Amino acid sequence: MPYHAPDEAALSKSSSPLADSKEIAAATTCSQDRHCAHGLFCDKHFRLCLPLRQEGQYCRRDTHCARGLSCMFGKCHRTVPDGQEGARCRQDKDCGVAACCARHHGELFCKKRLALDESCFVPQGGLAISINQVCPCQEGLVCRTGAAGREKAFEYWQDKSDWRCMKPLL
Repeated sequence: MPYHAPDEAALSKSSSPLADSKEIAAATTCSQDRHCAHGLFCDKHFRLCLPLRQEGQYCRRDTHCARGLSCMFGKCHRTVPDGQEGARCRQDKDCGVAACCARHHGELFCKKRLALDESCFVPQGGLAISINQVCPCQEGLVCRTGAAGREKAFEYWQDKSDWRCMKPLL
């Protein structure tokens, strides 16, 4: 793995660790964002004032990204308006009626509730469920298996991977 001086690595905007020499020369030391000029942020790891990141560039926090962008999964992305699918949330009421607040790669986002015939099986615990959550079925639907009836009076283990959002049985 190649070594790069901290000031070069801190300024890296793309997958290439080599930075533009003008940015290295313009870098000022800092410990907080307020120590940096307009259009710059304080990279607290390297203690340097650096230009705000543009869409698709690497980041560690929202404040590293330019206006209208958020830091998600290590890169600056366009900020989704509150309540819409893909917007950050803390609880279900932060999202629209047809959505819920669920984890995606560990971060909470508004996701659509599951539609008719979509798979709704959720495994019992484990890493997958704590990182990526599934919303419940849409209003008026229930999560159930499509099997018409039982073949046995008692089934010790039932495979729930075929459960889907369906209309309730009457």
